[in-house]
Amino acid sequence: MSTDEVAILRIELDDIEPLIWRRVAVRGSSSLKALHRIIQVTMGWLDYHLWEFDIDDVTYGVPDPEGDDWGYETKPASRTKLAKVLNSGLDQFSYTYDMGDNWLHRIFVERIEPADPNVIYPCFLGGQRRGPPEDCGSVPGYYDFIDALGAPDKGKGSQKKREMLRWYGRPYDPDDIEEQRIKDELARMAYRPRQRPPADELP
Repeated sequence: MSTDEVAILRIELDDIEPLIWRRVAVRGSSSLKALHRIIQVTMGWLDYHLWEFDIDDVTYGVPDPEGDDWGYETKPASRTKLAKVLNSGLDQFSYTYDMGDNWLHRIFVERIEPADPNVIYPCFLGGQRRGPPEDCGSVPGYYDFIDALGAPDKGKGSQKKREMLRWYGRPYDPDDIEEQRIKDELARMAYRPRQRPPADELP
């Protein structure tokens, strides 16, 4: 893969059914830190916690400035281009967010293709189901949250439902991935190549 190409990536959140997934197109020139931000935006995470990529048995993330990286070396994600780690033909790697809740994401490289000059990257290509709330207690906590929201508005279980919605702070629809929010946030972080003016407009 070259930095002039884009990778079509499918991101799946592990251990949850029905599957929560997203598909994005990302430039090879993007750093792994930029890919981290793309995952945060598309999954609805709030970037409150530690994170890391595991790619070909190498860990990328934010190295501890004091050198204490949980007993293993962490290479800086900000200095590593996506094209570099995909040059070997790698078709799958992982991303973990929040080492307490341990949200494991499987990232599949569906294909590499030339960048479309008419498309602004990163580009959102689709997905299903809303991501879990931040700090909900990993997979068991997520299922408890979903079960509570499925309770009737009256009678047994309604109090827990109200408590969960109060804790979350806003309505939660597990089928609403907030597509417009995703597109708006990706647009704000998009890379726009500098265009030379037409020859007849040059001074």
